Amino acid sequence: MDNELDRERARVARLYDRLDGLRDEEARRLNAVRSSKVGGNHQMRSERDALARMHEDRLLQLRDVDARLVFGRLQLPKAAEDEADSAFRYIGRLGLRDEEQRSLLLDWRAPQAAAFYQATAANPQGVLARRHVTMRDREVTHLDDEVFDADLLAQPGAALEVQGEGALMAALTGHRTGRMHDIVATIQAEQDRIIRSEMRGALVVQGGPGTGKTAVALHRAAYLLYTHRDRLGSAGVLIVGPSGAFLRYIETVLPSLGETGVVLQSLGELFPGVRATDDDSAAAAVLKGSLEMVDLIARAVKSRQRVPADTAHIDVNGDVLRVSPALIARAIQRAQQSGKAHNEARVVFVNQALDALAAQLANQLRTAGAVIDDTDASQLREDIRESTDAKIVLNTAWLPMTAEKLIGDLFARPDWLAELTPRWTPEKRALLHRARTEPFTISDIPLLDEAAELLGSPPAAPEAGQRERDLQRANDIENAKYAIRNAGVEGMVSAEQLADNFAEAPVRVTTADRAATDRTWTYGHVVVDEAQELSPMHWRLLVRRSPMRSFTIVGDIAQASSAASSRSWRSALDPFFRGRWDLEELTVNYRTPAQIAREAERVAGEHGLPITPAQSVREGDWPIRDVTVGSPDALPLAVAEAVRVDRGIDASGTLAVIVSRAARAAVLARLIATFGTDVGAGEAGLECPIAVLTTHESKGLEFDAVVLADPAALVAESPRGAAALYVAMTRPTQRLTQVHVDVPSA
Repeated sequence: MDNELDRERARVARLYDRLDGLRDEEARRLNAVRSSKVGGNHQMRSERDALARMHEDRLLQLRDVDARLVFGRLQLPKAAEDEADSAFRYIGRLGLRDEEQRSLLLDWRAPQAAAFYQATAANPQGVLARRHVTMRDREVTHLDDEVFDADLLAQPGAALEVQGEGALMAALTGHRTGRMHDIVATIQAEQDRIIRSEMRGALVVQGGPGTGKTAVALHRAAYLLYTHRDRLGSAGVLIVGPSGAFLRYIETVLPSLGETGVVLQSLGELFPGVRATDDDSAAAAVLKGSLEMVDLIARAVKSRQRVPADTAHIDVNGDVLRVSPALIARAIQRAQQSGKAHNEARVVFVNQALDALAAQLANQLRTAGAVIDDTDASQLREDIRESTDAKIVLNTAWLPMTAEKLIGDLFARPDWLAELTPRWTPEKRALLHRARTEPFTISDIPLLDEAAELLGSPPAAPEAGQRERDLQRANDIENAKYAIRNAGVEGMVSAEQLADNFAEAPVRVTTADRAATDRTWTYGHVVVDEAQELSPMHWRLLVRRSPMRSFTIVGDIAQASSAASSRSWRSALDPFFRGRWDLEELTVNYRTPAQIAREAERVAGEHGLPITPAQSVREGDWPIRDVTVGSPDALPLAVAEAVRVDRGIDASGTLAVIVSRAARAAVLARLIATFGTDVGAGEAGLECPIAVLTTHESKGLEFDAVVLADPAALVAESPRGAAALYVAMTRPTQRLTQVHVDVPSA
């Protein structure tokens, strides 16, 4: 097999030569385009920048897929008499062609590559043999062959043999690094079927711990971007995760698959300008996550459109004008009938009120003997607009607002909240009370979005030159269309994308950049991970982000640990998807050793959790280790000792200490005192060999080893703590240690 390994290394080296050549070629083209002289002709500048954008994107893609470029090979029957006995089809992270446009490397997402993941001995799909190519950076280190046609082994000088532990087992037993890697080389058949399923409505992928839900979701995003580039390239894909730590964990997967134009946001980042990292108490989170908040926020917005109780008097250049409640009421009614959002409808209100007041003032002046014509009437209206008294009256009746101010005031003003919720108990209102200076929480994000939807954008003064810029934008798009046709790259990039990157723009703006900062952006597809944690208000927000309801939803109902989460997919999704969603289940646990999975399932059963059974592919080499201490004060030292023992087994892997919020500070301090800079906490801790995390921070992550600090405390700290413990127990890929606190009864 050594000679075959050498031959494969030579073949892969030639593919890297082609990759390097394409990089150099793209870099030369980019430099030539950037340095081209186009003078003052705007159309020529537009075409130059369009070409530059295409070369930049292609160069970025070619650079991001450097490591482990090739991971497989299919051996197929010969296609013609003059060919060799069989044909090889290499599978990799992106497609490569030679100078004659003959295929050298097949993109893993191409239809012709599907057999690499789906072929079996019972159904080989025309494949004679499948080879898994294991690489470290650019070096081929190992080959594994699966032979579907026994005649191959009987041929004289056959190089194929079935050997080694296989690419999948090597990946499963390898060390974790604190970053998720793609599984493109080891996608299994049930995963591949889900990844390649049609983009039709919402697809729910249910699976227990370790079944590869997150990997499937990310690879499905890459597959959909490849297959539906014309639709998703301009609209974009949004990937939503439970926390910043989770996004940090997965952020390199899609770039390694050649996709960089995806927006990754945590639940606390879904409202532009706000980054929430903490959440409310369980009771407050349940209330804020309920659809009851929709009506409350609507009432809060409408209450900012207020008819005064008494007549007001305003001074307009010495003339006193009476402003009756009836006049304001009529203007408010006309504005509300417009159907516009609060801030946009305010323009209608102000115009209606100013017209009525100008007519009233004109009549008042005529009664006093003045001659008023149409020109004078227009000036009177402007005089009223500039009157300080008029501004106070109009703003008091209908004030422009931001979502942050509305929600902040709602929580900070008990009297206003009581006015809006006459049937609530004082205890229920108290759940929402918060000072204006306190930061927004994760549960506040959907409330801010709901308020922003009803309020609309605050009115802004017309920007000088905006009409000219609008016309220039239209010209840019037309020039981009011409450049695309001229370059023969229709379908690869949109005219709008190119127009965003012309020379006059000081900073390059991608679709992902624009989408992440635009609350009203609608995505072509949304991927939601750990979706079982979402409240009804979160789902309402996300459906607003994708009105076509094109979703990939992955999670495990048994792992739902947040107080506001749902008990079933049906109760979570039917109110928003109207039953138009399909369910797929993953049944194989690739991450968790069987002995750890059995214990986690036993604990889940004791607490009545509705787990999804999954079969672990390996038993594991280390039994679960249980340690017991007699008091909470002894916990930090015992945890540090448990970490020391585990690092003695393997100091090169990653280890997570999962601890309750109450004990976190003491445990972290002891670990830092013992292990120094090897210890980190939270999202930043993922860069360290030893990470101290809460159960929420650990969701979706995996580590070589896990130490649970006081499992009973993890259960007790939240209403659905049993699910949180189930999550924590299933994070390790190798070893689990549990440090229990057994306080003797009095």
